[in-house]
Amino acid sequence: MSRNFYILAATLIFFALISAGMSLAPSSFQPGLPANGSLWRTVALFLLLAGLALALAGVMSHLFEQVDRRSEEARLAARRKHRGSRG
Repeated sequence: MSRNFYILAATLIFFALISAGMSLAPSSFQPGLPANGSLWRTVALFLLLAGLALALAGVMSHLFEQVDRRSEEARLAARRKHRGSRG
């Protein structure tokens, strides 16, 4: 599950970099596109923030998956140890 968050975050950050680059390009290279640099910077900022938020969600998701896996392993180890001491 966390891999999906990482892929989506990387995609959004990539588009944020493209938008930031578009704000630096002169308007003659952008026929039919908004030439307002502040618009491109604003879009880049929102895409970057969304990408960073999704990367954080991916990290948190991975941490919770790891905690669940380790607690399950510890529970099974305790159960085996308990059965071994009885028998």
